[in-house]
Amino acid sequence: MKKLVLIAIGLLFTLTVAAQNGLKEGTKAPSFTAKDNTGKSISLNQLLKSHKAVVLFFYRGQWCPYCNLHIKQLQDSLQLLTAKGAYVVGVTPETGENINKTIEKTHASFSMIQDKGYKIMDAYDVKFVMDEGLVTKYKGYGVDLNKNNGNSDHVLPVPATYIIDHTGKITFVHFDKDYKKRASVASLLKHL
Repeated sequence: MKKLVLIAIGLLFTLTVAAQNGLKEGTKAPSFTAKDNTGKSISLNQLLKSHKAVVLFFYRGQWCPYCNLHIKQLQDSLQLLTAKGAYVVGVTPETGENINKTIEKTHASFSMIQDKGYKIMDAYDVKFVMDEGLVTKYKGYGVDLNKNNGNSDHVLPVPATYIIDHTGKITFVHFDKDYKKRASVASLLKHL
């Protein structure tokens, strides 16, 4: 039954995000500066001066089992990613309190950014607004986006992943409107 519910949510999610396309390989990555979960200022331009690449990924929230699995996989392979000169950054609309819940669940030790005004999600063309019907369905499954994100916007990202090289160019994109599909660590390592 739970699997059937997740399939139904997935279908609704896929239909809802039809307009987003994400950025393409070869595109100049939009710069951003934001505070991470530890209060550290994260600037894409600064990171690219001190690292060979940035792995930038977008996740929906601590309530999403697919997000938690992906974050845990990134954490479990963090040494392999950093050995290739990468800095890993997660971006989410969830509140700082819920970012901390994500960290508790996944043991993530890399930077996590609350994208409060959705500037980063907008710049990378991953933001979508859920319609009321989908919001109601999510609530029926125990997911309260108002509480999780600290607002009533009902905004989530397509869970996309980008590798940005030291020149600021996007060299790898995983953008799939099916929220269950994520970039594998093996594909990230191959493109670093």
